[in-house]
Amino acid sequence: MSYEGWILITGALVGITCGIVGAYLVLRRMAMMADAISHTVLLGIVVAFLITSRLDGVHMLIGAVIAGLLTTFLVQWFHSKGVQHDASIGVVFTTLFAIGVILISTSVGNVHLDVKHALMGEIAFIPWNTVSLFGFEIPVATLTLLIVLIIVLTLILALYKEWKLTAFDPALALSLGLPVVFLHYLFMGLVSITTVASFDAVGAIMVVAMLVTPAAAAYLWTERLSVMIGLSASFGAISAIAGYYVALWLNSSISGAMAMMTGVVFLISFVASPTHGLLAKWIRPPEKKKQVPTN
Repeated sequence: MSYEGWILITGALVGITCGIVGAYLVLRRMAMMADAISHTVLLGIVVAFLITSRLDGVHMLIGAVIAGLLTTFLVQWFHSKGVQHDASIGVVFTTLFAIGVILISTSVGNVHLDVKHALMGEIAFIPWNTVSLFGFEIPVATLTLLIVLIIVLTLILALYKEWKLTAFDPALALSLGLPVVFLHYLFMGLVSITTVASFDAVGAIMVVAMLVTPAAAAYLWTERLSVMIGLSASFGAISAIAGYYVALWLNSSISGAMAMMTGVVFLISFVASPTHGLLAKWIRPPEKKKQVPTN
């Protein structure tokens, strides 16, 4: 596999994985939680490094998941005490992210971890850090993303109906005896794993773009959840691949260009969606209110 090929595959895996998870985030109206978790996992990564003195391994995922769940818990707790939900998110994620930045600058700043890398990532370096598997040299980040994608697909398939019901009507799900709180935190743990798997390659900014924007674009094209998930994953992969070539053309940041292309995909969807796009509304006024995806 060529150097360019590994970058394209890694970017596509980020887009697909984040796109699948992001579809549920958008439906749950939790898009800003993606921003929060993508930043606060930095604290989990730094703490895991301080404990183990290593920047790779499963402990990084564990630290990120704990940070993500802590973020979710604190946001929910502050909200239950009367703080507005958006204010709770803002307070928690900025505070935890700031602690992570302080720890980097004071404790681990000289050990291959810095704020710029955390925010922007460096996908161009991915092909140089490899591991041997079945006689092939595979980038560690690519293999990690592939494993996380398998985990995401397995949980989505196993809990599709449960997560769909909790997304649309959590009160009904609770009345039917579903463990709504457990399912919520399990999903937030999945968001955390997805985030940290993408973190080293593309940084916090692109993770937010990939978690939210492809799903928001897919939401404009369909009213079926299964189709929305597929479109969101496809839009994420297309944005990553197109972004790489845009970066080459402009001689700019690869991760930044990939994030920019998610915005381009959303803009195209916002204008050209056959049912909910601006052109469709201009040509034919909508006969009914936009409905959320149902299956």
